[in-house]
Amino acid sequence: MPRYRLDIEYDGTPFLGWQMQVEEPTVQGVLSAAVKKFCGEEVIPGGAGRTDSGVHAMGQVAHLDLEKDWPEDTVRDALNAHLRGHPVTILDARKVDETFDARFSATARHYRYLIVNRRPPLALMANRAWLVHVPLDADAMAQAAPALIGNHDFTTFRAAACQAKSPVKTLDKLSVRRSGETIIIEASARSFLHHQVRSMAGALKFVGEGKWTAGDLKQALEACDRRQCPPLAPSAGLYLVGVDYASDQA
Repeated sequence: MPRYRLDIEYDGTPFLGWQMQVEEPTVQGVLSAAVKKFCGEEVIPGGAGRTDSGVHAMGQVAHLDLEKDWPEDTVRDALNAHLRGHPVTILDARKVDETFDARFSATARHYRYLIVNRRPPLALMANRAWLVHVPLDADAMAQAAPALIGNHDFTTFRAAACQAKSPVKTLDKLSVRRSGETIIIEASARSFLHHQVRSMAGALKFVGEGKWTAGDLKQALEACDRRQCPPLAPSAGLYLVGVDYASDQA
């Protein structure tokens, strides 16, 4: 039974996240339905990241097993044909070893958060970024971000409903840069807590507004108290941009 890796992009706006739910539109749900229409098999693809409602992906990865040994291009093109009407695209489909698991084989996940910092409302970027009207100091945000890099207890930046066994994670990268009116936050780690990236984005926005200093950000982290975290950044600005695997797993 061949296993296929799927590289996927999607607009998360109409979906209640990645994970399949009863009578609710999800990315995993429409993908499973496309597989059923393609080959008649009941398959639930496993995903690398369980993105939340409204969160987008440029580089989600999934795996699935099919009974027939289909050509890779056929799998990609057939699934895309049956995904028409949904903002989901299979960028690539290729056969992988049966030990490959999109979630558990991952060595790193990369997220991007976009803030559009201007007064006028969004037209082209509506539901694609967080519109912040007040001026933000991106340099201050960039200087504060390293306080969160490393191995820490991220309870402050964790959703109350997070199901992770431990709040301790190692954040490998957290950077901030401005490109015109857009502020780009990049975060990388092997894995993240539920709402961790959006929580960190909300905290960095506080720094950009001048409500917090870098010291305040560090103090909030060390408090290990969710009540110390600023409001969660909206889901519309968050993108799963890529997932890394060991060379023999990719």
